[in-house]
Amino acid sequence: MIRDSEPLVLGIETSCDETGVGIVRGHTLLADAIASSVEQHARFGGVVPEVASRAHLEAMTPTVERALADAGVAFEDIDAFAVTAGPGLPGALMVGVAAAKAYALSLGKPLYGVNHLAAHVAVDQLEHGPLPKPCVAMLVSGGHSSLLLVPDVATDVRPLGSTVDDAAGEAFDKVARVLDLGFPGGPVIDRMAREGDPAAIAFPRGKYADGTYDFSFSGLKTAVARWVEARERAGEPVPVADVAASFQEAVVDVLTHKALRVCRDNDVRDLLIGGGVAANSRLRALAQERCEAAGVRLRVPRPKLCTDNGAMVAALGSELVASGMAPSELALPADSSLPIEHVLL
Repeated sequence: MIRDSEPLVLGIETSCDETGVGIVRGHTLLADAIASSVEQHARFGGVVPEVASRAHLEAMTPTVERALADAGVAFEDIDAFAVTAGPGLPGALMVGVAAAKAYALSLGKPLYGVNHLAAHVAVDQLEHGPLPKPCVAMLVSGGHSSLLLVPDVATDVRPLGSTVDDAAGEAFDKVARVLDLGFPGGPVIDRMAREGDPAAIAFPRGKYADGTYDFSFSGLKTAVARWVEARERAGEPVPVADVAASFQEAVVDVLTHKALRVCRDNDVRDLLIGGGVAANSRLRALAQERCEAAGVRLRVPRPKLCTDNGAMVAALGSELVASGMAPSELALPADSSLPIEHVLL
């Protein structure tokens, strides 16, 4: 139920190639408007920072206006603004931070500069309600593969493990390039893998049993490339669906294995998965299967809320307001390497 006494928060996300504007009241999502520049990057095979920054500049005002219209509210109704202050692409972040400052200053409203990764955790509350305290969060995307202990998403997020080289989503993009499947690689590999055999090729599982909570996918990406090159040199056809399925299985096997081990080692019974790769159908299925076997409750937002969006920023902003956290200064910077421990900048 929507309570008018709860603050109306507008969130802005511009950390990479999507301009997202979300509006929430409490844990209720009222609008989630997104303008993506992914097609502008596709011909380069990856995100070009300058192209992303210019796209944010062009999309900002119409995306904000669309979000307000979708929510059925006026600009003057907004009680607080939240914006991704980091981590992310420096130029892209600066566009969002500058816009949020202008909006907050013009209306005399508080501004909250938030951490992109913590926002990926907070967004699940819009779908499944308040987060268990504590919970374990695994965030997997093009730029991040992280395992976090989250006693309180507004005030206490603790890093336990991260990628030492390629993030999971980055590996998907690079393998898709090897297979000539286009960009972004995650969705197309997910589709192709449904037609392949995940046990066809024994690709390596990096850092699977090294005793840490860290990830490594660079070796896996290289192993796929060498396997494909060997087939091509021998004049043999490349079974693209089998390669996609076997690669994907290696990734999700490592991800779910380590996530469940964090839960077990920390005696936590709730696992949240977020980030763009959380939209992967095989990751969701294997995580559900392994969580049920381990007695762990799994929370994964619907796919649209897994990818970068303004709703997640607004959700975290709403949580910060409800927790009584002081807003950011107007001199708020954009920090491309903002540590996860800093939920609010």
